[in-house]
Amino acid sequence: MKRILVTGGAGFIGSHLCERLVNEGNDVICLDNFYTGSKENVWHLLGKPNFEIVRHDVCQPYWAEVDEIYNLACPASPIYYQNDPIQTTKTSVFGAYHMLGLARRTKCKILQTSTSEVYGDPNVHPQPESYWGNVNTIGIRSCYDEGKRCAETMFFDYHRQHGVRIKVIRIFNTYGPRMAQHDGRVVSNFIMQALRGEDITIYGDGQQTRSFQYVSDLIEGMIRMMNSGDDFLGPVNIGNPGEFTMLELAEKVITMTGSKSKIVFHPLPSDDPKMRRPDISLAKEKLDWEPKVKLDEGLAKTIEYFKGTL
Repeated sequence: MKRILVTGGAGFIGSHLCERLVNEGNDVICLDNFYTGSKENVWHLLGKPNFEIVRHDVCQPYWAEVDEIYNLACPASPIYYQNDPIQTTKTSVFGAYHMLGLARRTKCKILQTSTSEVYGDPNVHPQPESYWGNVNTIGIRSCYDEGKRCAETMFFDYHRQHGVRIKVIRIFNTYGPRMAQHDGRVVSNFIMQALRGEDITIYGDGQQTRSFQYVSDLIEGMIRMMNSGDDFLGPVNIGNPGEFTMLELAEKVITMTGSKSKIVFHPLPSDDPKMRRPDISLAKEKLDWEPKVKLDEGLAKTIEYFKGTL
């Protein structure tokens, strides 16, 4: 049994990670300030003797004796991270600083959940880990993009300067049950609009692309990365290389929900990436990992979840 700290553990992705780690018999501390996370996401774990939940903001130091840290704490959807951009940057940077300090003191391994947003609006497609990105440092998305980029810098500096055992992954668009209804992400937006019979809103002309990864595939990649040898630090892309336009996704959701919704178009927000697709060659080579869940299968499960929330 390992004692594992998961920051942001009551969030969409964090709750799935906590569930997997608890079911494997680990002693899990779920740390969350509930800004975007929800107790409902981990309600089913509360009675288990190897799970505890702590209300805490990673912008403040936290002390515990742990064997591993998964650092997920940060709003990840544009609506939430743009609502308080200063706090978003602080969460990424101060959160990384405090968790790295804890990892240094306890000599434990720590995994940073970075993001495909570090590539910005990419000029290279698909995006390999060697690509340095095309990011607007002063735009409305910069609080998240640059916060995550700075956190990566801090992780590697702590490794070089203090010998901290780090792991860094870059998560591409992920979806699945426990997404918040109103978090502004395209999958949850389209599904909720379709189920309610509302117009489905596409920003731009709908030809911009994303790659959608089901949450169980991401969790498997995270755990494989944490369990990999100390000689492989990352960063490594964890995402599904299947690429779809926004228009294709909207039409698929309408068909799968049987909705009468119409598609409407609105202006594209500032700095919104035109294309996004991971090169996962490194994950295949180093982690023997690649996604298993096809988009139709994952969407069906996610639609069923959202039907249950209405």
